[in-house]
Amino acid sequence: MLSLPAGAGTSRAVPVATYSIVAYDPAAEEWGVAVQSKFLAVGAVVPYARAGTGAAASQAWGNPNFGPQALELMAGGLSADSALGAVLAADSNREYRQVGMVDQTGRAATFTGKNCQAWAGGAAGDNYCVQGNILAGDSVVFGMAASFEGTSGTLADRLLAALRGGQKYGGDKRGMQSAALLVVSEGGGYSGFNDRMVDLRVDDHQDPIAELDRLQALHQRTFGGGAYVRIGMAARREGKTAKAEMALSRAMEIAEKHGDDPNLLNAVAWELAINDHRLRDALRMAERAASLAPDDANILDTWAECLARLGDYRKAAEIELRAYEISKNPEFEAKRREWRRKSGKR
Repeated sequence: MLSLPAGAGTSRAVPVATYSIVAYDPAAEEWGVAVQSKFLAVGAVVPYARAGTGAAASQAWGNPNFGPQALELMAGGLSADSALGAVLAADSNREYRQVGMVDQTGRAATFTGKNCQAWAGGAAGDNYCVQGNILAGDSVVFGMAASFEGTSGTLADRLLAALRGGQKYGGDKRGMQSAALLVVSEGGGYSGFNDRMVDLRVDDHQDPIAELDRLQALHQRTFGGGAYVRIGMAARREGKTAKAEMALSRAMEIAEKHGDDPNLLNAVAWELAINDHRLRDALRMAERAASLAPDDANILDTWAECLARLGDYRKAAEIELRAYEISKNPEFEAKRREWRRKSGKR
């Protein structure tokens, strides 16, 4: 059940009048924050998250040190509730603050100082908390909670649904201006080099949630499929079978959903191919990508890679030759020669 501590009053500074959700997806091992506000560039101030550690939102007359401090404390083993208590205890202006956080296991804690501007309050549920100030009413946070709990899909999908749910009930009573979405997962960032799986901001817009939805859809098409394959393969190597299959299924779902996008199909096919997993699925997607973009050398190279890993070296060499003729990439020519040799031809 949700608990709803309310607080109201008058701040002595321009507040980050905001509603936010902080959440954890235990199956995917993802942590995230989504936020909307009548405040310029709210994504630069409110959301904080670290893979394997937790996530936090600091708002109202927000203290931007709370997020990094809370993450350090949770990384050291403190629960969300203990970390929240620690950062508040050290702040003499805590009654003007509003904070929400989840820790590495999804335990959630939210705080609304009694001097936050009405309506202000928060609610905590399993693996998430919602909070806001200068809202149309308490229905905003309960609308967010209901939307989050009632939505399936990725954590990013559910966080965005929560923002829409809050706005449905009036959101920030001053209006809309900016929004942000941050989701982290180990190795979930660009090419696996960092943990920022999704890091999107709408700094100034008449309908920032709709714009954030558009950006997330574009981001998913561009990066999501490949990211979930990398996460899935890493989970397999770690023996996390359930997480691996969930991540790989999500990658396939994203690719199928955007089956007209050759770059997305290619990204998923390539990641599957170089990990020698679901090679028939990888080949099917690579062939589809090549049919959509027959003159893209990188896509042809992926198609050839799939064929070679399935043992069809003759056809792989033929496709790789086309890739080389288009790009003059010497790596493609070296692969073509190797596969031609393996096919028994010189």
